[in-house]
Amino acid sequence: MYSGGFYPFETLEEHWAYWSRYIYINRYIDAPKPVYNDLLRLAENKDYFVLTTNVDHCFQKAGFDKSRLFYTQGDYGLWQCSKPCHQRTYDNEAVVKKMLEKQEHRKVPGELVPYCPVCGAPMTMNLRTDMTFVEDEGWHNAARRYEDFLRRHAGLHILFLELGVGGNTPAIIKYPFWKLTYQNPKAVYACINLGEAVRPDVIAKQSICINTDIAGALTALAETGGGM
Repeated sequence: MYSGGFYPFETLEEHWAYWSRYIYINRYIDAPKPVYNDLLRLAENKDYFVLTTNVDHCFQKAGFDKSRLFYTQGDYGLWQCSKPCHQRTYDNEAVVKKMLEKQEHRKVPGELVPYCPVCGAPMTMNLRTDMTFVEDEGWHNAARRYEDFLRRHAGLHILFLELGVGGNTPAIIKYPFWKLTYQNPKAVYACINLGEAVRPDVIAKQSICINTDIAGALTALAETGGGM
């Protein structure tokens, strides 16, 4: 699905027929496994904050506090101007569901193709793919809350838990978590990542690396009453 999102469709009607299905499956259908629910059970009574590069809204749908979430890379549920001519995003749920209902022969009706209400340019996804990504007011508010969380916990006992971060965007979560752990002797870095559970030698004594499936690890912790 991800690769298909870069296909050069000949028309916007075809483009949005594909993307409406893509959005619906990844944003408006619940996750097939209880991974996020198990994670919430482990974190909900603690002073937590979630930094994520996921754009599927699964944390919030599972019940995580919206004020404790920072979606750095956007949201499948939001559109923005493709230019962009202004720094605002728009909810797409109602139109996406109409696109699913009305599309035929892999095309949506022309009247459902979204255009910017300000300049008239085609709308696009609010996903960080290049320099046109819109960081709206909600994005900046979440960034400030995350910065405040780090400031308030500087020098304190804190767990930096990394779940499944690969080599695509390590500079957002993985590398900062390593650096923050190195700077704080009271910090612990934990990583659950099948095939990529690694850490630098300089924080080896502060690290717990678990090379296994995230779902299985969190389910086991939740069932045994384990905590973080």
